Amino acid sequence: MAYMPNADKLPDVQSLEPDFPRPIDRVGVRGLRFPLALRDRANGIQNCLACVDLGVDLPASLKGTHMSRLVETLEAWKEELGYESMRHLLENLQLRLVASRSWAKFSFPYLMRKAAPAGGSSANIAYDCSVTGELDGNRQTFLLEINVPVMTVCPCSKAISREGAHSQRALIKMKIRIARFVWLEEFIELAEKSASSSLYTLLKREDEKYVTEMAFSRPFFVEDVARRASEFLERHTAVLWHEVEVESMESIHNHNAFAFIASK
Repeated sequence: MAYMPNADKLPDVQSLEPDFPRPIDRVGVRGLRFPLALRDRANGIQNCLACVDLGVDLPASLKGTHMSRLVETLEAWKEELGYESMRHLLENLQLRLVASRSWAKFSFPYLMRKAAPAGGSSANIAYDCSVTGELDGNRQTFLLEINVPVMTVCPCSKAISREGAHSQRALIKMKIRIARFVWLEEFIELAEKSASSSLYTLLKREDEKYVTEMAFSRPFFVEDVARRASEFLERHTAVLWHEVEVESMESIHNHNAFAFIASK
């Protein structure tokens, strides 16, 4: 059997004084893989594999933090991800690490099953999302980031062309600070409503006809999409603050176009 020294007799190097006694705003671990339960409007619960980052502040008097305690705290957390459950995790991080500020970020794909608009065939489509929580003393912030792929049709191209117009995929990237629980689906649908058309995983010929004609009846610049999404978020009662960036993967230019709005 391998020799196992008594942990009480091992030196606690992290608690020594550092060579340069400066406070650190955030120190921790990144890239943990963790099974995560999410609230799903259609099915109740959706399970996924998340990438997790954790951190706490560190006073000038300590050489290092106890990284293993961050992982232990996450492993002991068995709740669905939400506003209140995130607070429980952050409070436990503060307690376990004797910290005044704690921080956690969960990045994950969120699946929604979408039916094709004409034929009704359905398939999952994935949206890249993240949830970031920070607890500073007793003050909590909760930030959603959602990336929603959509389609845009250029109004100028349509207006000046005898036939057709250039169309392309675009990405609506939203950062949203909220004060209560809101379904992720609600913000995804809000973003899709801002564009010429939403995207689908499975389309048959009748669906392609429907989507194309719908998109060309709603031509929007990237600026239009950003303004529409920002206006919808501004009206939402649960949203405290937001940023919207729309990036268009241009089909007739060798560059992308973008527009960005941040609420005041």
